[in-house]
Amino acid sequence: MGKVTGFLEIDRQDQKYQPASDRIRHFREFTLRLSDEEVSRQAARCMDCGIPYCHGGTGCPVHNQIPDWNDLVYTGDWQEASRNLHSTNNFPEFTGRVCPAPCEEACTLNLENTPVAIKSVEQTIADKSWENGWIKPEIPSVKTGRKVAVVGSGPAGLAAAQQLARAGHDVHVYEREPKAGGLLRYGIPDFKMEKHFIDRRVAQIEAEGATFHYGVNVGVTKPIAELIDAHDAVLLTGGAEAPRDPKLPGVELEGVHYAMPFLVQQNRRVGREDVSNEEPIIATGRRVVVIGGGDTASDCVGTAFRQGALAVTQLDIRPMPPLREDKLTVWPYWPTKFRTSSSQAEGAEREFACATLRVVGKNGKVVGVECARVDEKRRPIEGTEFIIRADLVFVAIGFAHPLHEGMLAELGADLDKRGNLKADTERYATSVDKVFAAGDMRRGQSLVVWAIREGRQAAHAIDKRLMGETSLPW
Repeated sequence: MGKVTGFLEIDRQDQKYQPASDRIRHFREFTLRLSDEEVSRQAARCMDCGIPYCHGGTGCPVHNQIPDWNDLVYTGDWQEASRNLHSTNNFPEFTGRVCPAPCEEACTLNLENTPVAIKSVEQTIADKSWENGWIKPEIPSVKTGRKVAVVGSGPAGLAAAQQLARAGHDVHVYEREPKAGGLLRYGIPDFKMEKHFIDRRVAQIEAEGATFHYGVNVGVTKPIAELIDAHDAVLLTGGAEAPRDPKLPGVELEGVHYAMPFLVQQNRRVGREDVSNEEPIIATGRRVVVIGGGDTASDCVGTAFRQGALAVTQLDIRPMPPLREDKLTVWPYWPTKFRTSSSQAEGAEREFACATLRVVGKNGKVVGVECARVDEKRRPIEGTEFIIRADLVFVAIGFAHPLHEGMLAELGADLDKRGNLKADTERYATSVDKVFAAGDMRRGQSLVVWAIREGRQAAHAIDKRLMGETSLPW
C-alpha cells in the first residue's frame, strides 16, 4: 500500500486544465500534468483495502493491480510500477487519458468523495515509461507457424494483435482507414488524446511481428471469405458504427449531421489527411445544437468551440442528476450524478429533461430545434414547447450495433438481439468456424478499457484454440 496514514494526511489533488479561453484556440491536449512528487503523494493515499473494489470486476475491466502500483510509485520504483501496469493493460497512456475512471468511483475513499487520483497516477506511469525507454518491443523467441487476421485496428484489435504477435503468431491487421486506431484516432478529438501516442504503439506492435494493411475495407474491397481461407483464425474487431436512429422529423435538412462524420472530419484535418472530397462540416460563426448527453456529444461541443461556434447548446432528455449520489445505495458501482466535462465547461448551455420534437427548417436549411419538457417517464409535456435557434445540429445519441452491410452480411454469422455479433466471453467464437469477435462489435458500444480487455481475452482464446494451450493472460 501507500503511506499508512496517507489518506488522512494528504488531500486529493488532480490534474488541472489550461484556462478555457486558451485551450479552445487549439486542438492539442490541455491537461497540466502533476509533478512526480505530487503523483507520489497521491499514490500514498491508497488504503490497501481488504477488498480493493478499484481493480476487481467492479472498478477496472482490465483488472489493473492498482494498490500494487500505487505502492510502487509511492516508494519510487517507477520501472516496476510500469511493468506491473503493463501486465494487465497494453495501452495505459490511452486509458489514462480517455477512460472515465470507474476505478475512482469504486475507490473506498470515494465514500468521502475524495478517491485516490488513480487516473492521474496511471497516465504518469505510462508517460514516464516511454520517456525513460522502458517500453520496448517484446519479440517472440519462437514462431508458431499459425496465421491470424485481425479486422479493425481500434483498441480491441490493437490489444489482440499485440498479444497474438507476442505469442509467436503471424498477425495481419486489416484496417479500412489510412491509419490505425479506429475511433481512438478518428472519433476522439486530439484535445483529449493526441494521435502520436497511437503511432508509437503501432510501431511497437509492428516490431513485435504484426503487419498492418491499410485501406482494406473487408467485405467491400476484399471478401471476408479470402481472409478465412488464408488464415488459421480471423478476429473481427470493427466496432459498433451504426448510429441510433433518432426518428426525428427534419433530420434530412441541410445542416443536420450525425456526430461521427463531424468528429472524424475534424480529426482528419488535425492529422493532415485530405478532406477536400468531403462536404465541409464547420461550426465557425454558427449556433450549434447537440442532441445527446454522452461523451460523443461532449466531444462535439468541444470541437464546435474550437472551430469558433457562436453558441453551443446541449440537449439531454434525462433529468438533471443530483450533485452527489447516495453512496450507500450506489457505491462501488458507477453512479448517476451531475458531471461537467471539460468541453461543457468551455461555455455550453445545457438543457435537461428536454425532449427533441423536430428540427425546424426554412428553404431546406435548419433554423432551429423544437423541444419540450418531459415528465418522469420522459414523455413530452403539452404546453411546454419551445424552439432553440440553430444553424447546425449534431445528433449524438449513441450507436445501435455494428454495420451489417458488407462484411457481416457476407459472413452470415449469428447476431444477438441487439444486432451485435454473437459470441461468448470464454471462446469469443462466432457461429462461423475460425471466426472470432471482440470489442464493440461483440458487446455493443462501450469504453476503451472494455475494448482492451476483450481484445486481450480474445487473443487468449484464439491462442488456446490454435495451440491447445496458452500462456497469454486471461
